[in-house]
Amino acid sequence: MELDAVGGAATGGLIGAAIEKPTGQAGEHSRTCTDCGAEVSGRFCQNCGQPTHVHRTLLHLGEELLHGVMHFDSHIWRTLPLLVLNPGKLTREWVHGKRTRYVSPLAMFLFTVFVMFMLLSFMPTPGQEPDKTTGAAASSGTRLFNAANAVNQAETALNDAPKGTDAASVARRAALQERVDGARAALEEANKAMEDNPTPPDVAALSADWAKEVRAKAESGEWKANTGNKALDDKLNKKLKNPELALYKIQQTFYKFSFLLVPISLPFVAALFLWKRGFTFYDHGVFVLYSLTFMAMLIMVAAAIVRWGGSVGGTAAAVGLWFIIPAHMFAQLKGAYSLGVFSTVWRTFVLLNFCLMTLLLFLFTVIMLGLTG
Repeated sequence: MELDAVGGAATGGLIGAAIEKPTGQAGEHSRTCTDCGAEVSGRFCQNCGQPTHVHRTLLHLGEELLHGVMHFDSHIWRTLPLLVLNPGKLTREWVHGKRTRYVSPLAMFLFTVFVMFMLLSFMPTPGQEPDKTTGAAASSGTRLFNAANAVNQAETALNDAPKGTDAASVARRAALQERVDGARAALEEANKAMEDNPTPPDVAALSADWAKEVRAKAESGEWKANTGNKALDDKLNKKLKNPELALYKIQQTFYKFSFLLVPISLPFVAALFLWKRGFTFYDHGVFVLYSLTFMAMLIMVAAAIVRWGGSVGGTAAAVGLWFIIPAHMFAQLKGAYSLGVFSTVWRTFVLLNFCLMTLLLFLFTVIMLGLTG
């Protein structure tokens, strides 16, 4: 079975498990449960929870769908404020059984990850203008990067040119000098454009240039995988010759296997409470799911600030992340586990380091799955 199919099936299964069962609609109620056969007197079976009113019309199917959406909406407005402002209370109340008023941590996590990848995929890059060489939209950051790269390539070619006094060598160096002068002029224009309208480099445009370089080096044999496993080397070398496809596979794998962040994170969180009784892996799982949900929301906000705020927005997003992440982690730890200030401070510091280790493990796993799948 292909790894993509496994990831898709796992994500789909988790989403399905997170969706609440239909609650049934008003109407004639059967006195016998159609599911388990037990006698019932109300709208639900006391034995298995099955609604006693079972419908089979398209109209009721639409009503059921609308009910599910509205039910999620009514809960999300209670969950979101607590997740942002008081995550410790949200985590503690869910663990202690106060669950009917909130969105479940699993459903919240899966929904947020889906929205995050959708928005990051379609979010436009503002401040773009037509590129003179390609005709494509390019930000001022991308133009500056390309111009600096062109100057570097032109100067390297001039330095490597033959130093002979024959007419051909002199003409060759003169042409290369002309190329260097033109590249430097383009770099000055790009610098001015960056000052007038500072926007970050267009990742798509840069990745296209990067992909050309990777493909050329892979086809020439300069870059070649050598892990000792022939089958793995063949897959990696094949991906190097088609880097756009490799990058796409990694992006898809990142989404499909995003749920792996939960089992990877769980042991690290549990390690913080090894000597404290009363906490289970379920408690840590709820903590991790709500924490990851908030981080995904934070990534969406930061990406929007960077896209529309240029270099100033990027700086603001970086500073914000530097303070918001530990502050949120501190609040969630303190409230969820009822810790003192000192206990929360040192656990927050250790957990931040654990988060870095978790992220590295996850990225390594996703890259390997994407490249070998």
